[in-house]
Amino acid sequence: MHEFSMALEVINLARREAEKNMAATVQEITIEVGDLSGVEADAFESALGLLVKDSILCNAILTIVRTAGKGICIACNHEFEMVQRMATCPICHCFPSKISGGEEFRVVSLVVE
Repeated sequence: MHEFSMALEVINLARREAEKNMAATVQEITIEVGDLSGVEADAFESALGLLVKDSILCNAILTIVRTAGKGICIACNHEFEMVQRMATCPICHCFPSKISGGEEFRVVSLVVE
């Protein structure tokens, strides 16, 4: 379950940013998790919920933004939503030549005080 270690790293990142800005607390953190990122968003959120107790994020508002997977078809150039990496184009049933969204895993914003 790598979501646990990723949640721990997000907490460490928040702590480092708070220290760098001489802040005592983190008020809010927003994390983007793409459907094709390889991170199970629900498992990550659960792990983060367990780990924030007694951390700098213990009183923070935690927001997880899920980003849908998107691909661009190699044959017809149609952009479509993907729920898995091997999804095919709903129009011509070819595989996408480019994944254009949903691979993100990042801290989007961090509000410290």
